[in-house]
Amino acid sequence: MSNQPPRPAAVSFREVFAALLTPALLGTAPLFGKLAYLGGSDPFTVAATRTVVAAAMLWILYLMFQRRFIYIYPAGLLGCVVVGMTNGIGSLFYYNGLHYLDASMVQLLNATYLIFVVLFTRLGGYPLTQRTIIRALMALCAVALLTGGVSGGINWLGAGLIIGNAILFAGTVIMSRRVLYEMPSPTFTLYVVTTMAVVVVMARIVYRLEWIPQSPEAAWAILALGITTALSRLTLFIGVKTLGSLQTALVGVFETAVALVLAFLFLHEQLTAIQWVGVVILVASLVLARPDDLRNRETSEMPVFNMAGLNFQHVAFSKAFGNDLADVTPEELEMIRRMMTAPPRYDTPAAPPVENPPQPAE
Repeated sequence: MSNQPPRPAAVSFREVFAALLTPALLGTAPLFGKLAYLGGSDPFTVAATRTVVAAAMLWILYLMFQRRFIYIYPAGLLGCVVVGMTNGIGSLFYYNGLHYLDASMVQLLNATYLIFVVLFTRLGGYPLTQRTIIRALMALCAVALLTGGVSGGINWLGAGLIIGNAILFAGTVIMSRRVLYEMPSPTFTLYVVTTMAVVVVMARIVYRLEWIPQSPEAAWAILALGITTALSRLTLFIGVKTLGSLQTALVGVFETAVALVLAFLFLHEQLTAIQWVGVVILVASLVLARPDDLRNRETSEMPVFNMAGLNFQHVAFSKAFGNDLADVTPEELEMIRRMMTAPPRYDTPAAPPVENPPQPAE
């Protein structure tokens, strides 16, 4: 019998593909947002309408094909609300910043969320490997090259809004890992996007109560934005659950290259030679990933507690030893808690078999 702990289980191809698809979907947001603005829409309407479309799309699909993912327990719903509010406020920052800046500049500044993910992850006590640090530094150098390659002035209000969104998006990725510890990613996505829709609709009502008619160009762009929002959140949270927050963020930096290429092709925003070098470095940071990076982590980057497990163990203890725990001292309760929540020991040898087990009394 081996004394080594079991290796983390490798994730499926579907889960890896979903994580790799996330940056391609997120990278379309600046393009569709700018197309909606060119069609006459405003930032609050774009943010509200695209999120409502995403939430409605998820509810329709779940009611038709995946009803089992609609169920959620109260503590999990509270976690989804917190994450959804954070992401919803960040989306308001993002689309207002996009109104002031070019799509390329928006995506370059938004890529700084990797800095905050690394910072938050390290503060949570998660050890960073040398390869992870190198990949993060390469990605940040690429962002610096991309930013340096943009000519012209910058609107600092728009830049501040995008940086604010980067901080909130990093918080979304980190917090989602905690909530996803005991929840299927489709369920988490449904209620996070629904909460986002409530937040941005409330902001839209405060901004302007009456509905502003949208041109056909803006309507199609917002519809496409809503579809990609729903799909990107599904793939994003699958990646966070299977790969972890930091690895998902490192893969997600590739969305910058996607956004730059789309802005160049459809919005005619010029890319300089320095920007193309940055795109190449971003791709190289992905090539450095190893198979060990694509394994499901048994532990989170930040401390989490198996609340469902604790509740189950408490019920089991009560059933076994009696429901009246009034006579148990606080010290004994603490010892019981440690016994129930202690991690498994892999270096403890198995107990020898009993040769003559006692027979039950008749």
